[in-house]
Amino acid sequence: MRIVIAGAGEVGTHLAKMLSFEEQDIIVIDNDEKKLYNLDNYNLMTVRGSAVSLDVLKNVQVGMADIFIAVTPHETINVIACSMAKSMGCKKAVARIDNYEFMKPASKKFFASYGIDTLIYPEYLAAREVMTAMEHTWARSWFEMLNGELIVAGVKIRENARILGHKLKELSGLSSFMHINAIKRNREIIIPGGDDEILANDIIYVATTPRNVDDVVAACGKETHTAERVLIMGGNEIVKQLAMAIKDKYKVKILDSDLERCQKLADELPYCNIVYYEAGNNDVLEEEGVEDYDVFVAMGDSSESNILSCVMAKELGMRKTVAQVENLQFINEAESLNIGTIINKKLIASSTIFQMMIDADTDNAKCLALADAEVAELEVAAGAKVTKAKVKDLKLSRDMTIAGLVRNGEGQLVTGDTQLQAGDRVVIFCLSGAIHKIERMFG
Repeated sequence: MRIVIAGAGEVGTHLAKMLSFEEQDIIVIDNDEKKLYNLDNYNLMTVRGSAVSLDVLKNVQVGMADIFIAVTPHETINVIACSMAKSMGCKKAVARIDNYEFMKPASKKFFASYGIDTLIYPEYLAAREVMTAMEHTWARSWFEMLNGELIVAGVKIRENARILGHKLKELSGLSSFMHINAIKRNREIIIPGGDDEILANDIIYVATTPRNVDDVVAACGKETHTAERVLIMGGNEIVKQLAMAIKDKYKVKILDSDLERCQKLADELPYCNIVYYEAGNNDVLEEEGVEDYDVFVAMGDSSESNILSCVMAKELGMRKTVAQVENLQFINEAESLNIGTIINKKLIASSTIFQMMIDADTDNAKCLALADAEVAELEVAAGAKVTKAKVKDLKLSRDMTIAGLVRNGEGQLVTGDTQLQAGDRVVIFCLSGAIHKIERMFG
């Protein structure tokens, strides 16, 4: 597949690195030579120039591209570049935008008329991720795959979990309602086998069906509780999108240390309680009674401050915390500090685009464990290798596992005795870089 990415910013760079492991033909365009220099060690080509230059687009043969992805910081450039690429013969064009109005259904036809197939709004995607975390407070992450017929949850294992200290092959009694697909231990993702043991502080990724979620909660030693009151620190665009989406369901208080932004938020979000606090006030959470809230969301401009705020909120009795951590190097540290759900908009946007590479439903696109592994949806093609034998006899490599499938509209977990059929929609877990192997087996 030939992929042209316009923009070597955070989203474009991460997407290019992720795709470079998948044996794709990738070209990255940017005006900034320093940004392109950071990609020199990856299996791709870089071109210095403008994404809206006819000469540059002709030079990279954009007309032969399977997909053109414009993710520069400038919405207008992205839209124009996609329109130009499509008019030159590109099969599919994707533009990053910064305006929620463009996400409305009525706008889709308008942008389609200019050749833009898909719009990506990272802040909106991140806000949806926070909403999901608020609705499922017991889980670190919650993915609804295959139109909701299969659930994948990331869960931190504590000392009270029934499955603690057991090898997977000893948990056969639980196999009817849960399938452990991956384990994150310290900084490493493991695709487990029968001899792998569940240890304290592991984050496990479990597949189940909607009817069995309560069984998974019990097996993992968790409790469910309904959130009603939400305390948010920070007033960025993600917060605004989140507040607009949850205004009818939650009572929301927003704290911000920028007085001008507080005044603007008060005008834009009259249904929220907006509170200004002085920067450097380490007691603000205690002063605002964080213990009286059900969820604390840290969305400040600093990843370090967000992590620290969540740690403090936990110490003050908060059960569920969510932190925006945009610095990738901090993510593993944040997970080890028990701060709950981590939001990184560049990873969410990249994974949404990545899912398009395998023609899956982008509404369900996820990036498992924040870029350490991948989870994808695929349809089994007629005559595919995986239909020739039961799963236990397929000799799948250790870097992948089949979590579940939908057949005849019904979700089910996959066991060693399952035999896949053409038309099955399946969910696959794999380590980064293994998607190309999966496509060959299922296609």
